[in-house]
Amino acid sequence: MAGHSKWAQIKRQKSVADARRGQLFTKLAREIMVAVREGGPDPETNFRLRLAIARAREHNMPMENIERAIRRAAGGGEAGEAPLEEVIYEGYGPGGIAILVQALTDNRNRTASEVRSTFTKGGGSLGEAGSVIWQFDYKGVITAVGDGASPDDIALVAIDAGAEDFRVEDSEVEIYTRPEDLERVRRELESRGFRVLQAELAYTPKTTIPLDRKDAEQAVRLLERLEDLDDVQRVYTNAEFPPDLVAALEAGERSQAR
Repeated sequence: MAGHSKWAQIKRQKSVADARRGQLFTKLAREIMVAVREGGPDPETNFRLRLAIARAREHNMPMENIERAIRRAAGGGEAGEAPLEEVIYEGYGPGGIAILVQALTDNRNRTASEVRSTFTKGGGSLGEAGSVIWQFDYKGVITAVGDGASPDDIALVAIDAGAEDFRVEDSEVEIYTRPEDLERVRRELESRGFRVLQAELAYTPKTTIPLDRKDAEQAVRLLERLEDLDDVQRVYTNAEFPPDLVAALEAGERSQAR
């Protein structure tokens, strides 16, 4: 398995800056609202809502914001408010990388136009439905650390709990599960004292495409612009970025967070 790609790691470093702008909280609230409308307001019986709340808490979203989003969705939303639809856009970026864009929108035409324009300006192109999604698997992805335990210990517990595969990155272990096994594996890891940094359902690349520094920098700019669109929830790619660029991006975000 190729892994979640470095973009997920870079984005985790960016979350502090995003939260400061308030943009991330808005997107998290929309995710919670869609989960409520799909499966009801009780997180005990709504797995997707549990995931949305957990993601919101990972990014330090206040509980009052979370509860407000749940109440708003459970009450049917505001008068005249158009329902949100989930849409996936597929395209190509610099160096021939594949990009998936997950959006929640109340106006497909507006969102499609914004996504297409962003691809074009960023040196990429919007593709047809089905053009790149075959290059990804839909998986449960858990990032965990042991705070003293070895990555092998974490991986062994995860595999015993039903995980399919894992990947070690420094002190972190990225664990892959079938979507239906995500919650069980996450709970088992936490019950054994391991710290779960992130747990989500995500599109993971089957293989990655290494980029040179020039294409990688252009790809990062395109991915960031796509992420910054109001209707876009997540962006996935099969790009593999040069380690020195990843280190520079992470260092830059850490300095902004101080």
